[in-house]
Amino acid sequence: MDKRKEPITILMAEDDPDDRFMTKEAFKEAMLINDLRFVEDGEELMDYLYHRGRYSDPKSAPRPGLILLDLNMPKKDGREALAEIKADEDLRRIPIVILTTSKAEEDIIRTYDLGSNSYITKPVSFESLVVIMKALANYWLEIVLL
Repeated sequence: MDKRKEPITILMAEDDPDDRFMTKEAFKEAMLINDLRFVEDGEELMDYLYHRGRYSDPKSAPRPGLILLDLNMPKKDGREALAEIKADEDLRRIPIVILTTSKAEEDIIRTYDLGSNSYITKPVSFESLVVIMKALANYWLEIVLL
């Protein structure tokens, strides 16, 4: 008996417009039907999560079931945003997957210490990104109970 889960909102915090475009296209290629939304830095991520400013209407900023988080962003970087999210009683249960160019061991260790759920280094090719998105979807959207 296959009980399909309802599609969740996936929120990606990514400052690079090319990476946002590639991720959006990879979702399409992977045939994912989830609502994929973008914010461009850590401050905008927190505004979205706390329904501040242009995100004040909860209907236009639904609670994400999964956050894809870049580490190196302007204003508030991913490390700071991760720490703030995981320190908040209401937000800490949202799974956060780090999706970044950094391969630095200190970033990997630090983000796991801060409470990230997975750490993925961004692939170079579009085809590899599609493979990663399919694997992410399989694990986070099909296997894991959110």
